[in-house]
Amino acid sequence: MKAILTVCRIELARIFQLKPAFATLVVASVIYAAFYPQPYRTEALRDVPLAVVDLDATASSRELARRVDASADVAVSAVFPDQVSARREVYTRNLHGVLVIPQYFERDLLHHRQSPIALYADASYFLIYQRLSGGVVAVARTMGAEVETARLIAAKVDPALAAAAADPMPLTAVPLFNPQGGYATYILPAAFVLILQQTLLIGVGLLGTYKNNQLTSELTAAASPAGVVAGKLLAYLILEIVIVSFYLIALPYLYNIPRLGTPLSIFTLALPFVLAVSALGLVLAGLFRDPLTVQLVSAALGIPFLFLAGFSWPTEAIPPFLHVVATLLPSTSAINGMVAISQLGASIPDVRQPFLTLWILAAIYIVVAVLLESRSRRTMVAL
Repeated sequence: MKAILTVCRIELARIFQLKPAFATLVVASVIYAAFYPQPYRTEALRDVPLAVVDLDATASSRELARRVDASADVAVSAVFPDQVSARREVYTRNLHGVLVIPQYFERDLLHHRQSPIALYADASYFLIYQRLSGGVVAVARTMGAEVETARLIAAKVDPALAAAAADPMPLTAVPLFNPQGGYATYILPAAFVLILQQTLLIGVGLLGTYKNNQLTSELTAAASPAGVVAGKLLAYLILEIVIVSFYLIALPYLYNIPRLGTPLSIFTLALPFVLAVSALGLVLAGLFRDPLTVQLVSAALGIPFLFLAGFSWPTEAIPPFLHVVATLLPSTSAINGMVAISQLGASIPDVRQPFLTLWILAAIYIVVAVLLESRSRRTMVAL
């Protein structure tokens, strides 16, 4: 036990003495926390610029354009007399869509005929396209229901029955666990876990690849390979208590992210996650043995880790064989479990599968790290 604590003390000192490791584990964590969430602070995309081509120029067409402009998602930035002028603005990316109100729009409505409108929206940016189409469709449906209601009332139908006939199945949508319906609330809790994994993985890999003459000389005879690994893991756990608290408890309060989970549940799930990532970092250090290689490999795997995590790209759309690869990454199970705990208020029994998966990954990577440490010890003795 004394040897484990000695390894822990030396490794903690190395974290603050070794500049690349300190920059990755501490400085990078602070920088990510300060700058990464900033683009998502507004939560949802609002007021996407749209052009209106009003070929009817009647009270009804102007009312439709006014309602579209009043919606939260769309803003009418220009009104053009023809589609050619509007198309030019879309090509220059000053606008992202064109709403065409056809000639005889009001006349067709008054004659109880369909009066279709056309929306040309830029689908090269799916989020913008979704906002444009959703905003215009919502306004068109509402106005259409009002026109139908007015027709029925004019035909001597009871107003209550007319309203029910025009909209017989109204929908009330209640967003659970993301009341703003925002992008930050969706992506930041998962991104925080991924940031924790990347910084810890690279930092541990750097610590394992830089020579540690003090640790080697003091503990080669006193500590077993398992003791060395245990001491290092204890050091990383002590450091991550502060960083995990900052990322998973303080930052959600700072950025107003829904938080229903208790700190105890969060730390309980974070324990096997930190152990698994730290042990995986030791495995990378034992395999590559070069700081530059560890950095390049970890950086190259960052984007695949992002997509395999299942929040930037739906898990259901990932091929089955990639699910197996994703399971080997601690972030995959940690994101699923941590989001359920912190945002949905789930308990540890509710996230039993990702919790057990993290412990299994931690055990596997720790065993591999001990074997690599034993191999390294035999190599040193042979030399």
